[in-house]
Amino acid sequence: MSLIDDLKARLHAAEAGGPAAVEHTLSEVQADIMGFLERLQAHVLQNPEPVFDVLRRVKPILLVKNFALVTRFDDVQEVLSRDDIFQVTYGPKMRVITGGNDFFLGMQNSPEYERDVAHMRTVVRRSDMPAIAAFVSKAAQEIVAQANGTLEVVNQLSRVVPARWIADYFGTVPPSDRELADWGSIIFQYLFTDLKNDPAVGSAAQEAAGKARKWLDDCIAQRKASGEQRDDVLGRCLALESIGAPGMDDLGIRNNLIGLITGAIPTTSKCCAQALDQLLQRPDVLAQAQAAAASGNAALFAAYVFEALRFNPNNPGIFRIAAEDYTVAKGTLRATTIPKGASVLPATQSAMFDDAKVDSPHDFRVDRPAWNYMHWGYALHTCFGQYINQIQIPAILQPLVAKPGLRRAGDLEYTGPFPSSLKVTFVG
Repeated sequence: MSLIDDLKARLHAAEAGGPAAVEHTLSEVQADIMGFLERLQAHVLQNPEPVFDVLRRVKPILLVKNFALVTRFDDVQEVLSRDDIFQVTYGPKMRVITGGNDFFLGMQNSPEYERDVAHMRTVVRRSDMPAIAAFVSKAAQEIVAQANGTLEVVNQLSRVVPARWIADYFGTVPPSDRELADWGSIIFQYLFTDLKNDPAVGSAAQEAAGKARKWLDDCIAQRKASGEQRDDVLGRCLALESIGAPGMDDLGIRNNLIGLITGAIPTTSKCCAQALDQLLQRPDVLAQAQAAAASGNAALFAAYVFEALRFNPNNPGIFRIAAEDYTVAKGTLRATTIPKGASVLPATQSAMFDDAKVDSPHDFRVDRPAWNYMHWGYALHTCFGQYINQIQIPAILQPLVAKPGLRRAGDLEYTGPFPSSLKVTFVG
């Protein structure tokens, strides 16, 4: 029996009890309908691709009032590449988190943006990737080995490993792995996913940011007081400060570090949990991924992880604000003028399923070219940590997926926008 038929039958049965019974049943039916709509909304938010699929064919650029949803591959890239028109929205909230100054993720393309990004690329180096990979692999192996065949992936693995390598690589030891992960999660939620500006989220984020600022201030002061010369991210920042590099005073260092750390833990954990969940949904694919993991073929295993992540990526898209009127896909039948001030969501998840660009998009394939993926965004504000994430996310999962008999012991659960639990069991 369908939901509608069930509701009709209940109302019909209630009529025999008179007006009071009908009124009571109507109240119950209304509650059931609202509950159904809430579950439907949650399902669509977690699995928007069926909606995107329809829009790509019927209305690729959907403009409703002051909101535009962009779903085609080429159009998504056009929006993200025109950073002069479609600008980032995070600046005001970034300044709340840092206590008054901006972090480059919230900046437009400007001399300050180029300066801060250049400084951070000087201290977070691609040449460090092998050392990061080794640390992450060792930490993940130790956690899996100590799990005795049962593991809660989110709180015991995917949040813990990033917190540990940050403490080691950044040279900023937190009060605890859990506290650092919690700070990062609530700050990230406030900055990037709290579209309704929930006062409770804002209050929690400001409290977490205050603690994170004090922690980093203490780390900076203690390192300077010790006189220790250490080759980690903090040490490299202080070396730039010592030569008078613009923007690299104690406050500038703190702002950059809090921005990088905020993005490092919750997104990594989310990607690990969601990629693993997708593998667990596909037993044949999981077996292939396990063979790659067990053989030590890191590149092949990473291909399985990032293809799995395509089906449930970190975010369905990236918000922007139109600084002026602009026509997307000009010269095509889908050309749409987005007005100044409109909120715009270039849906990177949808772009990765656009069959005009991506071959057999609904098939699970590990032979896709790298340009098919938009896990890290596109153009100016491409994820700063993309090279770390490309090695870190698979490295966290590989020791676990290599275990024989791996299977889920619970559904992937969420608290707010982030996974909160995914239980698995395995042999060994």
